[in-house]
Amino acid sequence: MGEDADTRKINHSFLRDHNYVTEADIISTVEFNQTGELLATGDKGGRVVIFQREPESKNEPNCQGEYNVYSTFQSHEPEFDYLKSLEIEEKINKIRWLPQQNAAHFLLSTNDKTIKLWKVSERDKRPEGYNLKDEEGRLKDLSTVTSLQVPVLKPMDLMVEVSPRRIFANAHTYHVNSISVNSDCETYMSADDLRINLWHLAITDRSFNIVDIKPANMEDLTEVITAAEFHPYHCNLFVYSSSKGTLRLCDMRASALCDKHSKLFEEPEDPSNRSFFSEIISSISDVKFSHSGRYLLTRDYLTVKVWDLNMENKPIETYQVHDYLRSKLCSLYENDCIFDKFECAWNGTDSVIMTGAYNNFFRMFDRNTKRDVTLEASRESSKPRAVLKPRRVCTGGKRRKDDISVDSLDFTKKILHTAWHPAENIIAIAATNNLYIFQDKVNSEVH
Repeated sequence: MGEDADTRKINHSFLRDHNYVTEADIISTVEFNQTGELLATGDKGGRVVIFQREPESKNEPNCQGEYNVYSTFQSHEPEFDYLKSLEIEEKINKIRWLPQQNAAHFLLSTNDKTIKLWKVSERDKRPEGYNLKDEEGRLKDLSTVTSLQVPVLKPMDLMVEVSPRRIFANAHTYHVNSISVNSDCETYMSADDLRINLWHLAITDRSFNIVDIKPANMEDLTEVITAAEFHPYHCNLFVYSSSKGTLRLCDMRASALCDKHSKLFEEPEDPSNRSFFSEIISSISDVKFSHSGRYLLTRDYLTVKVWDLNMENKPIETYQVHDYLRSKLCSLYENDCIFDKFECAWNGTDSVIMTGAYNNFFRMFDRNTKRDVTLEASRESSKPRAVLKPRRVCTGGKRRKDDISVDSLDFTKKILHTAWHPAENIIAIAATNNLYIFQDKVNSEVH
């Protein structure tokens, strides 16, 4: 998003669409890998779909490739906890890619209880000419083997193989809401409502509990953990957010159990704005470190905020996402929308932030120019090389031609999950069961 964000040409691919929406097809998480060449989505049916960016065309060297389906696999199945008589949904809550170390890719996926490590690899050659096996792979009768031959690798059609490498289970009593890979590339953490566990990627049968906010008496429970993330390059630091609107920065060098935080980020509430809904709308639904590691981005129900790690008493920037809903909180409470958990994302240079809203709208805020724009992910705007027109919501009074009244917003269409390419102006937007990819064609560098 630059100086002329309203008029920039944007190319986008409409990758996944069904006319009839089933619950299982609803996308529940979106994540680019570290290079941005791969994009993974998880859905409520427990499936993971990986998209790969096509290489640049030789005929059109400036034309960036589109994202096409690379692999699809079933990550989680529905389970039943017989001890507690509870059904465990197969819905994928989060996907996190591991930094690539060889030709294969690895990713972690989690549902409410179980985290799995998957290996994604390519095969375009097959061995032929076994001495002790026939072509079908059955063992030969050794008495028939009269000569030895050297097996050879013959080319074959490219095959993408996805295989489970580790299953990390039985460590969470409550629902897992976050996983985050550490910068040491050896450990990761998983967070549920009351606890955060630290895992080694090679060890599945034990984890270390690093945060536990469960009170001795559950009647004294006042807050829950909503999200957690490791610092991008200090492997000892992590942050977690709470339903009370607080952020706690923890340092694992201080003690094994990080119940005592190093820093507490909290904005005092304005008493004049206090209402029945204050606590609900102040709950932080997502927290992300900036790529630089200097700032934190948080999303609550009505705003996104940028915090400086060196200033705990208030955010340095606050952006209103949909302030026009402030007068609608009562009806949003009645239809449960007030509990929706929106995510937020940084662009590659930490200069622009993005988050979702209702009516398939998503918002972008330029931190340098302080300009913001509302865009819509819709079928009408999904033709290649179309221009995304800014949308505007009006609350009353004079209406411009394309304005949308706040009373006609569709609250069933919500953009909860978004992701930004780590280096380019490419964004992925999950709108119910549709995945939209938007690309800035004028300037592929993020400015």
